[in-house]
Amino acid sequence: MYPQEVLADEEPRYLRRQKPVEVKRRKFGRQAWKTYLRVTTWTALGLVGGAAAYQCGRFLLTSRQMALVHPDQIRIEGNHHVRPESVRQIFVPDRGKSVLRIPLDRRRRQIEMLSWVDHAAVRRALPDRIEVDVTERMPIAFLREASDLALIDAHGVILERPIQGDFHFPVVVGLGQQMPLEDREQRMQLFSKFMQEIASVESDAADRVSEVDLSDGQDLRAALTGLEQDSAGRQSTTQTSAPAPVLVHFGNEDFSGKYQTLVDDFPGWQAKAGRIESVDLRFSREAVVNQERTVTPPDGTQAPGH
Repeated sequence: MYPQEVLADEEPRYLRRQKPVEVKRRKFGRQAWKTYLRVTTWTALGLVGGAAAYQCGRFLLTSRQMALVHPDQIRIEGNHHVRPESVRQIFVPDRGKSVLRIPLDRRRRQIEMLSWVDHAAVRRALPDRIEVDVTERMPIAFLREASDLALIDAHGVILERPIQGDFHFPVVVGLGQQMPLEDREQRMQLFSKFMQEIASVESDAADRVSEVDLSDGQDLRAALTGLEQDSAGRQSTTQTSAPAPVLVHFGNEDFSGKYQTLVDDFPGWQAKAGRIESVDLRFSREAVVNQERTVTPPDGTQAPGH
């Protein structure tokens, strides 16, 4: 027998389970219908837009109205010596194609491979035209290689002589197609520097230069005319025939100073040595005159021992 209070403490305590409340939901309420309608509308619009974009793209890529059919549809500007036929020939694989399918970057690179083209710009002009802007190279000298005479620019690029064109440049020798372009560019930069520096001494100095030998990258040799002068400082007019050019060794630096020495002291050298065939100005404060290797200082006085 247990006390009543002990039995009361051991009785299990239960919580009464509450009955769940049922919530009735409407499967197709007003909000659901709005959502379904919105999705359906956007789906339909997407299908219509996709179909329109497909038809538009198909028209742009296949329509004859967008096709490159005739060479006259290629407009070329900026060319003077580049033949239009050479540029249009590059677009032959694109005949019959839409202008939107033409690889512009590839065609631009092909155009820039033409010898006279420095750089080019290629763009589309809808609906059916291609525009090409050409910047041509600027020749600075004639290049004589064997019996051929071509043109060459400051970067050493050899250019074909155009059928039409009036050029007045000195002739350079010592370069050729077999020489790497990097070497040709380096020597033509030397030539360009030489022409600029002597022009700073005499504005018409370029007219004296008849030929420049660039075969030695450390010694620019120029054949100059018009150095023979009379005592009055004018070119002699008593000679019945033009005197032979004087070959001058300029080295590879200080062209302006050496040229100034040449024009100042040449009459004195000529008075003492007679006809001068060559002058070597590569030595500091000295000039080697004639084939006999007579050495005179720039002031025209005879150097000791010579």
